[in-house]
Amino acid sequence: MNAEVSGIVTLPAPARINLYLHITGRRADSYHEMDSLIVFSELGDTLSVRSASGLTLELDGPVGESLNAHKDNSVLRAAHLLAEAANVPCNAAITLTKRLPLSSGFGGSSADAAATLKALSTLWGIGDGDVDLTEIAMKLGVDVPVCLANGPAFVGGTGEEVEPAPELPSAGLLLVNPGVALAASSVYGARRGGFSPPARFDEAPKDIAALVSLLEERENDLTAAATRLCPVIDDVLAEISAVSGCRIARMTGIGATCFGLFDDAALAEKAASNVARDDWWVAATAFSGSSSG
Repeated sequence: MNAEVSGIVTLPAPARINLYLHITGRRADSYHEMDSLIVFSELGDTLSVRSASGLTLELDGPVGESLNAHKDNSVLRAAHLLAEAANVPCNAAITLTKRLPLSSGFGGSSADAAATLKALSTLWGIGDGDVDLTEIAMKLGVDVPVCLANGPAFVGGTGEEVEPAPELPSAGLLLVNPGVALAASSVYGARRGGFSPPARFDEAPKDIAALVSLLEERENDLTAAATRLCPVIDDVLAEISAVSGCRIARMTGIGATCFGLFDDAALAEKAASNVARDDWWVAATAFSGSSSG
């Protein structure tokens, strides 16, 4: 194990976007199995850690005031699990800058947990192979393993199976949340119908048109269930689809956040002003189609 580093370690905790999400089955323990293509946007939370005596968590940013820093959450649980696995003191001052809406289908808390594991591994001098970060990630939530990978990936099982996807073209993203938080248990509980087959592909789409063509053959199987609970999702999808330059509009994850795919971030930024409403969260960003490592 390496020596603890001095200074501040800062990492992004980017929003996770499901370009498609197929529910492929349900296990005996009631967990649903999936096949999904995930990318990560350039927009997200930011996590910083520095040496300290004891463990503290400070929250700031546009959404930070909505959280309770003293409540057991993914960041604190990640810190405790990592310290226990590495047999090191759980000492760090953590600052989490929250920008993503809560319970919005972005996997924000999972991204925060993954960033915590990475940042504290650096701060505490935990070397590669000293602990199994993926094993710890699974204890924190089904989305945390793919957030550790932080690149385009196919996800299977209940989230524990993560495989790199072919390189994708970069694209602009328009993200819209209608101010509604959805719980995963509620959305899965509202789901009706059968299951979809896995829909992975091997060849890298040559451009955004080719990527959109692939996505048009795939769905987010949770959209109907989420819309039954939150009918405004239909309005959001209609608004995004109607914006000039939008290639395709979809819901991400369990919702209620939806996204529009654009040729670049500049077009997404221009589109953002056309769907802005006082009670909607709207952001323009982009994703890279290659792994960030």
